[in-house]
Amino acid sequence: MVQAAVKNGAKLSMNKKTKPTAQAIYESLKEMIIRFEIAPGSRITETEVSGYFEVSRTPVRAALQRLETEGHLSIKAKQGCFIRNIDLVTINNYYDVRLQLETMALELIDKSHDRKELQTLRNDWNPDQKNFGDQVSDALKAAEETFHIALAEIAGNNVLTQYLKDINEQIRVVRQMGWPDEQSVTDTYVEHYRICQLLTEKNLTAAKEEMEHHIRKSQDLANNISLKQIYGKKSVLGR
Repeated sequence: MVQAAVKNGAKLSMNKKTKPTAQAIYESLKEMIIRFEIAPGSRITETEVSGYFEVSRTPVRAALQRLETEGHLSIKAKQGCFIRNIDLVTINNYYDVRLQLETMALELIDKSHDRKELQTLRNDWNPDQKNFGDQVSDALKAAEETFHIALAEIAGNNVLTQYLKDINEQIRVVRQMGWPDEQSVTDTYVEHYRICQLLTEKNLTAAKEEMEHHIRKSQDLANNISLKQIYGKKSVLGR
């Protein structure tokens, strides 16, 4: 049971001597919801979650209330908690907003005179080196997401960075399911490298075009993922 709680990168750290805090339970449940380890639309209860993490209901209740505030689930009196359902139309809309935010990041970077961080990021994604591996993997998918956050951080707008992080949480699983083959790995390296190179060369127009191509391709792959694939994932918790 404890091993299942940390499956696929869930952040909860548990051992026999230390009981998890409300914060740790919140982070672990949130990760499982985002990764669909807890199935969309499923029902969970405080008692069930308490037993799962081997804690009292008090920290569980605090974690669930925070998840409700963030929109990950809804709490219904005397019925339990219901994990949010998936709306593919909404996810598609998130991609549109993501493109606008990332375009803004490129524009801000273009106004900057310091290119050192950008050059470092470019070198990280050198397609000849494949620093994050040459196969589809969770590590590569995480690095791909981090690349886009890194661009926002280089742009220097903290609000923009946080908005992109929020959008990533909404689309993460659909986005990560959209890696069809090894060619997508090579394409990712090439596209990331080219975006950075074009910005280094002060070619903003071409960099924006490359970014749009990159994101729209990801959006198209996400649109091909069916609800059957999503809801067909086995739930670690809930029914």
